[in-house]
Amino acid sequence: MTARVLDRRVSVAPMMDYTDRHCRYLLRLLSPRSLLYTEMVTAHALVHGHLDRLLGFDHFEHPVALQLGGSDPELLARAAKLGEQYGYHEINLNVGCPSDRVQSGRFGACLMAEPEIVAQCMIAMREAVSVPVTVKCRIGIDELEDYGFFEWFVLAVRKAGVDVFVVHARNAILQGLTPKENREIPPLRYDVPERLKREHPELTVILNGGIRTVPQVREWLPKFDGVMIGRQVYHEPYLLAELDAQFLGPGFVPPSREQVVDRYADYVERMLAEGHRLPLMLRHIHGLFAGLPNARAWRRYLTEHAIQPGAGPEVLRDSLRMFRDAA
Repeated sequence: MTARVLDRRVSVAPMMDYTDRHCRYLLRLLSPRSLLYTEMVTAHALVHGHLDRLLGFDHFEHPVALQLGGSDPELLARAAKLGEQYGYHEINLNVGCPSDRVQSGRFGACLMAEPEIVAQCMIAMREAVSVPVTVKCRIGIDELEDYGFFEWFVLAVRKAGVDVFVVHARNAILQGLTPKENREIPPLRYDVPERLKREHPELTVILNGGIRTVPQVREWLPKFDGVMIGRQVYHEPYLLAELDAQFLGPGFVPPSREQVVDRYADYVERMLAEGHRLPLMLRHIHGLFAGLPNARAWRRYLTEHAIQPGAGPEVLRDSLRMFRDAA
């Protein structure tokens, strides 16, 4: 595959149990230009698993990046090659997840203490593919949370030829906090990645963590090469359309929420014919009308009707009546 230049100004974070192919299709309906990421897939699962189930996606989702987990250079190189062959435009290594399960496999955030291993992995992946190979990390782990440690990690990995770092601006506590608590309790320290970008302007630094609004993106985007937003976009997906219009596509007119529902219903109809399950597709759209009248009743309608025998895309199309009737 020929490497393409990716616009990284606005991206959606890789989120386990969230950013599957159905979620990404929905987000692409809202934003033509943002960079989307898969859920993390372990290199071992990919090399030994069902490729279509793990890697299959609709090319409408482009540009989309594959996030891998692992610490074995050979396995990661093989997994990266598979990702490139399936059409992903970037391979990203997870060096930020603090969960016990991930640590037990010796990957994720614990690898920040072993940048030489990360560098070996990045070299192997870069040699295997022609698309960009990038890293997503934290600013530190446990008591190793000063800028010196963070810079030491980044520059060690930089020697492997990596120049794109997505930085979750929180320390990771590897023992004693759940993954959810690790997204909330360690304080945000935007000054750490900001200093990295200021002192190493040759690096591409993407800011991640705690960004929830258009004004926040407007504040931080000039200081970084991009911002990455996670759960806020999932729970309020129309935010992504607003971000695209504000920062990515001058003149872009976001589709109405009703138009998104209609287009997603067409996708759902197609996916049902391929054997995908309706509830797993509808759960991603629950936040589309967040903050608007009838939003809670709409979510309840989708939840209740998605599990009815024979339910199909008409659940989505019929659900719009409660907004049209209220107009």
